[in-house]
Amino acid sequence: MTVTVWGIITALVVGLIVGALGRLIVPGRQNMPIWLHMVIGVGAALLGTVLARAVGIATETAGIDWTELLVQVVLAAIAVALVAGVGGRRGVSRY
Repeated sequence: MTVTVWGIITALVVGLIVGALGRLIVPGRQNMPIWLHMVIGVGAALLGTVLARAVGIATETAGIDWTELLVQVVLAAIAVALVAGVGGRRGVSRY
């Protein structure tokens, strides 16, 4: 497998979308900057692709591989929830 410039750009764009979807799935407010969601999304997209291929659900399709995308979004949501939970404990509570 060769890595091209368009492949890297596509991975970044998909990662940004996955990060945004992960943020939307997690209920409540996350006190995280948007760039952190983007980084989480790119990481979840890469990890989701590797995981989907290792399990055998990722296929070479001409269009969008919906099962692989679902794995990526779920991983992004889990990562956003974990990071928001860890970051939220450091803040001052107003209750």
